[in-house]
Amino acid sequence: MGCTNCSSSNGLPKGCKNNGSCGVGGCGKMPVFDWLSNMQLPSDTHSTSYVEVRFKNGRKEFFHNKNRLSLHIGEAVVVETRPGFDVGIVSLHGELVRFQMRKRSIEPSEESIYSILRVANQHDLDMWHEQRERENQLMMETRSIARRLNLEMKVSDVEIQADGSKGIFFYTAEDRVDFRVLIKEMAAAFKLRVEMRQIGLRQEAARLGGIGSCGRELCCSTWLTDFRSVSTAAARYQQLSLNPQKLAGQCGKLKCCLNYELDSYIEEVKKFPDTNKKLKTKSGEAYFQKMDIFRGLIWYTIGKDSPVWYSLNYKDAAYIQAINEEGQQPDDLEQFAVKLENTETTSAYSNVVGQDDLSRFDKASSGNSRKKRNNNPRRTNKPASRGNRNPGKKN
Repeated sequence: MGCTNCSSSNGLPKGCKNNGSCGVGGCGKMPVFDWLSNMQLPSDTHSTSYVEVRFKNGRKEFFHNKNRLSLHIGEAVVVETRPGFDVGIVSLHGELVRFQMRKRSIEPSEESIYSILRVANQHDLDMWHEQRERENQLMMETRSIARRLNLEMKVSDVEIQADGSKGIFFYTAEDRVDFRVLIKEMAAAFKLRVEMRQIGLRQEAARLGGIGSCGRELCCSTWLTDFRSVSTAAARYQQLSLNPQKLAGQCGKLKCCLNYELDSYIEEVKKFPDTNKKLKTKSGEAYFQKMDIFRGLIWYTIGKDSPVWYSLNYKDAAYIQAINEEGQQPDDLEQFAVKLENTETTSAYSNVVGQDDLSRFDKASSGNSRKKRNNNPRRTNKPASRGNRNPGKKN
């Protein structure tokens, strides 16, 4: 949700209207709208004391609000970690946290879930921003150390705790990497506890974010959490060109959006006849060329290399296959062909003053200039040099 949706007008909040605070925790990644915030709990039900806290690049964890602090979405809090403490942003609280924990198969227990210590003050925020400024420099130094050790890995992101005692280094690698020597050098150089966490290419794109070919922000960095496998069969069902440059996303894998409408395409393809079967007519056998699922059309040609294509309704093609099985053949496909209207429109634009002609930048050479150039006699006497313009005069 953008900030324009939550702007106020005449003192009244717009957008979610959640008492002036954003209902999805601001403009961070992977927001969740609290649709249970305005609902009252039954009298025999107690509100949960667990809170969802968001960290850098959409990483979220659950913490126990033991002290029953009055927290709001988008508020910075200091949370307990091992070791030290960290600063995060409250992204969700209330009964919806219980459903989120159940979705991620997290059992609420005192030992596995850390606590929220306090609301972050100015000193905590200053320490947090100071560590954030170090992250880019540490990432570049880690990459140089990995190259020096000839490790086939790519460090894509670094996250340092607010107290500076621990750093999480996210990396991608095709094979297993032995980074024991790397951790020793990093711990000695950075003076902190190092944790290496391997992520996939799609998780890397989700953390870093970006703009897709559709012009919108990446789905994996805004709302998509379930990374299902995508195969080239999804592109074939949707009659897409098998071009890797167009089908691949920023992660280098097939785009996740290929699965969004796949079920609808599969249901529509079931209505069409078998494209592997040839249509038998008295004028010859017809071969399948292509289909249009949206208009319900299918194209055939008499012979494989014929330039004449016949567009048939999928019901007519199924009818021809049915009578072929009974031993009957139509005369030709012309009687079943669907006449398509030409949707091309001719523009009434006319180039009046020649503004679209590239030759307007070229200066036309006139014949008079050539005559003047030819009439001028060539100079036979060279001018005297600067050092001796008057040879008869002695210094």
